[in-house]
Amino acid sequence: MYARTTTFVGDPANLDDAVAYMSGEVWPALQAMEGCTGASMIIRRDSGKCISTSSWATLDALGESGKRVPPLRDRASQILDTGAPEVQEWEVAVMHRVHPTEPGAGVRAAWTRIDPARADEAIAYFKSTVVPGAEQLDGFASVSMMVDRALGRGVASFAFDSMDALDRTRDRAAALRQTGAAALGIEFIDVEEFELAFAHLHVPELV
Repeated sequence: MYARTTTFVGDPANLDDAVAYMSGEVWPALQAMEGCTGASMIIRRDSGKCISTSSWATLDALGESGKRVPPLRDRASQILDTGAPEVQEWEVAVMHRVHPTEPGAGVRAAWTRIDPARADEAIAYFKSTVVPGAEQLDGFASVSMMVDRALGRGVASFAFDSMDALDRTRDRAAALRQTGAAALGIEFIDVEEFELAFAHLHVPELV
């Protein structure tokens, strides 16, 4: 499974319009593309940052869709009154759900860097240690890990039932990150918390 993330930082006042565009126009367009297995959008109302993610069954489907999405991306930039977004492509290495999430859920995303030679080791550690640890957190709903093996980059996203649950788990989540950093030499580039605004991801269990 593969995914593409598109990160915008725009006018916070226009976020609801961007979410409506995602659900009303982008999602139907993606569904018409071969190999699409879902899409989501997370937002930060304080900064105007939003990240849309589309998932794809094969690498070929990811590549073909990349030729067709630029007009959709350009329109989103116009709605958010911002410049060109940051686009990244990933392998979906881990996906685990306890139950589905709804708009308004909380999402904590952590971007990492590791020696590319240790990518498989990091994925195995995430499956064996981080996922069970996350399942013990109050309000936990799901977790995913996406990687770029060649560059040694990754992003892990943890979804919770509500923004309140996200707040309550902040300290324990930080302890999990510290343990991973010590065990594998993982560098945490950034950690941010978001509101889930749109979710129609259908990636199968990968644990």
